[in-house]
Amino acid sequence: MILNPGRKAPNFSLNSTPDQKVSLKDFRGQPVILAFYPADWSPVCTDQLSLYAMVMPEFKKFNAELLAISVDNIWSHLAFAKDRKLNFPVLADFEPKGDISRKYGAFKEKIGESARALFVIDEQGIVRWSHLSPDGVNPGAEGILSALEQLNAPKAQ
Repeated sequence: MILNPGRKAPNFSLNSTPDQKVSLKDFRGQPVILAFYPADWSPVCTDQLSLYAMVMPEFKKFNAELLAISVDNIWSHLAFAKDRKLNFPVLADFEPKGDISRKYGAFKEKIGESARALFVIDEQGIVRWSHLSPDGVNPGAEGILSALEQLNAPKAQ
């Protein structure tokens, strides 16, 4: 079971390069999209993350930051991100393997990979939207954009 909306998003600090880490708390005050995915180079993951790179201007309209996370190692991530021209951090949930994926309920023990799970986290660090997609299905960006629009909707008085 992935984390449901209303829950506090667990903080993490993961490598984006061999000597740089990215922490969720660094983005407090702005929306964050977390995209857990099974593996670099797989066809569906490649399509999904390439789509997010193209849609990034739409995410930025909401001041949202996208962080992609899988259990692949940092060298695989760096090559994958360069090859696919990804314009957002790709983080290695590598050691201990799947630790952060587990905290979000997005780790598949049997195969040792992250599930294809999406989360939109608000400015205070609360999960406002989550979605689990079958591994073979690209979830696209519509759900993410709808969740970001909801965050920006005027609050009822």
